[in-house]
Amino acid sequence: MQKGVVRKRRTPQTSEYGKQLREKQDLKALYNLRERQFRQYVERALGGRGALNAEEALLSQLERRLDNVVFRMGLAETRKQARQVVSHGHIQVNERVVSIPSYQIKKGDKIRVRPSSQENVFFKNRKLALKNYAPPSWLELHPDVLEAEVKGAPGREEAAVTVQVPLVFEFYSR
Repeated sequence: MQKGVVRKRRTPQTSEYGKQLREKQDLKALYNLRERQFRQYVERALGGRGALNAEEALLSQLERRLDNVVFRMGLAETRKQARQVVSHGHIQVNERVVSIPSYQIKKGDKIRVRPSSQENVFFKNRKLALKNYAPPSWLELHPDVLEAEVKGAPGREEAAVTVQVPLVFEFYSR
């Protein structure tokens, strides 16, 4: 081999299947879901709707999960942390404690931190962090009492997902 010559190794181009798999894995990881649960969300979104509405339906379902709503409220820094906050029973929905992260929130629901949990150091610090937080438009946040009300359905723009959702549907249509 000659001195100073660098050989470039050609990386193989990603197949269509590889692209679809990557998009599915990215979206699944973004919402911290397991395969079976994610597949059920996709099947529900595809059931009886057109392709345009299916994308919105899938993202709406994922955004309306209780753990994601807690994250969007600013009560947690990550979705994993939000999932733990919900699982430990710190969150109430319409005055009832809900510890199921996949619980689907509806329009008009009121989500808040349980009164006994508000004394926790974690939530006292979150209250300070929420002073400068701007929640999505479909949530009306009351940071002083760690409470929010769902005013509407989340849109695709507010989900801020960089994944190409149609490729996810193509992956599951095999």
